[in-house]
Amino acid sequence: MEQKRLQPRKLSSYFMVLIESGSITYNLDMQDITLTEGQLLFAMPNQVFVPPSKADDLTYFKVLFDDNTLALLPQQFPFLVNPLQSQTILFDNAARQRIRKCFEILNQILYLDQLPTDTEILLAYLNSLLVELNSAYFKNNEPASQLNANLSKFIEFKLAVETHLTEQPSINAIAEKLALTTNSLYRIVKEYSGISPKDFLTNRLMIEAQRKLHYSRLSVKELAYELGFNDPDYFSRLFKKCTGKSVSEVLETRQDLSGE
Repeated sequence: MEQKRLQPRKLSSYFMVLIESGSITYNLDMQDITLTEGQLLFAMPNQVFVPPSKADDLTYFKVLFDDNTLALLPQQFPFLVNPLQSQTILFDNAARQRIRKCFEILNQILYLDQLPTDTEILLAYLNSLLVELNSAYFKNNEPASQLNANLSKFIEFKLAVETHLTEQPSINAIAEKLALTTNSLYRIVKEYSGISPKDFLTNRLMIEAQRKLHYSRLSVKELAYELGFNDPDYFSRLFKKCTGKSVSEVLETRQDLSGE
């Protein structure tokens, strides 16, 4: 029963957890992320999520919401596309107290109150929480708390990759869409991700391939075509080069986990 509970699953919502005390390890997109007191983890729809084993002496707050809820809020939150490749957030003491209060109120509204609460009130506190998290995310990773022009362009680049991923757009086409030269785009993407735009796109495709291998039943050929590859053999070679494992090895591991 426990083995089945710990199987990878596809997230359908945004998931946020703030650790009050103790330590726990989550696995997102095949990467272990250990959280300790005062740290927050946020996860995004479509990521592969492995529920953690139960931890002793762990206290935490968590909240889940979907894209439909997000669309009702009065502003956008760039941190939710994880432009700086960091899904954990730390806070100073003052911010942590405010964020804890938001979680407490959301928890009360969602789970404890006997009478229904107006949706506007729920959305107001969720909005306040996300404003705090957005500010802390960039403050931790950026010298300046405000988004600079390069970071804004990088966020646009990442959104373009997400939106058109399986079309495998050319880097020239993305640069043109963002009103940048290919050299400028290269410099910006390298600054924030440490790799070239082409490698960024390839890495994102390989993450998507690993996700689909975990939560779908596609053949190698079907998976390659679904990700925009015309040549399944080339896709298989690229997958092995990027992940260190062949597609067949990943499929065998998945079957072992599911007991099939």
